[in-house]
Amino acid sequence: MTKSLATGSLVIGVDAGATSTRVAVHTLDGTRVGYARAGAGNPTAHGLAKAVAAVRQALAAALTGHDGTRVVASLAGVAGLAAETEPELAKVWAEHGIAEGPRCEGDLLIAYAAGSAEPDGALLLSGTGAAAARIAGLRLDAVADALGWLLADAGSGFWIGRAAAMAVVDAFDRGLPVTALDEPADGLVALVGRSFLGDERPGTPRAVASRIVRLAQADHMRLAALSPLVGRAATAGDPAAEKIVAEAADRLAATLGRVYTSGPVVLAGSVLTSDGPVRRAVTARLPAGTAVMTARDAAGAAAWLAARSVLPEEVARARHGTFVTAGEATS
Repeated sequence: MTKSLATGSLVIGVDAGATSTRVAVHTLDGTRVGYARAGAGNPTAHGLAKAVAAVRQALAAALTGHDGTRVVASLAGVAGLAAETEPELAKVWAEHGIAEGPRCEGDLLIAYAAGSAEPDGALLLSGTGAAAARIAGLRLDAVADALGWLLADAGSGFWIGRAAAMAVVDAFDRGLPVTALDEPADGLVALVGRSFLGDERPGTPRAVASRIVRLAQADHMRLAALSPLVGRAATAGDPAAEKIVAEAADRLAATLGRVYTSGPVVLAGSVLTSDGPVRRAVTARLPAGTAVMTARDAAGAAAWLAARSVLPEEVARARHGTFVTAGEATS
């Protein structure tokens, strides 16, 4: 469906996540003309009021110098999307004179569109959490995992980091000498130990294990931060880290296998968008001939999905790359 468009028409894309919210303003040819970042925008994790306030702040900054009446379409990708989100965001859009509020979608569709314009394909995401999704007609068709770090999200950054901490804690509980915290420098024990303990050296192996456990219990997200250290240790040839990487890749490939039928596979999330050992292990486990794409800018992808509602399909498809790469220098 297309609309009659005035010169200078704008579209807005929102990427509202668990740690930050980004709003991008684009012209219909894909050029980015406004961008801003604010705090967490996940209404389930942080509450609707806080999430809407983050979007309001980012939208106001991104629209600076632009006339809201020129906005012809908007789409918000929201992690933890709640039913009340869309009408609340419509009120925020109205504050800027925008005729219609944004269409709201979950973050998985946006992540897929950040990597591919193909209508049918799949997403495999591993960041702090993990998920796979089948996309049909650029709509979310099926989801696997994405159930949270406590009991699920197999192969996620949190899962990888927890596995690393568990391996190190178990080693010290079994009597690994405290001196192992310092050698080899790129080994899993030393990297995890430095992350938790810094220069602190508890007097016994049991005390090391207990201290790491207490610190992890006090701040669960410290476990997710261990994920890149596992990749570093695996690259250096640490056997424990290599085992964790292989198991993470097995679990992620299995999750994808529950929803994947055909088309490209878009890899998203910090674990899979960086060229590290987990990404390499995952791609090696994909069916032969699978087209593997990498997610780019999610706010730009949301803006592109908005633009699809007002542009001819072939025109929108041709401009996809411009939208999703427009903000790479700033986002």
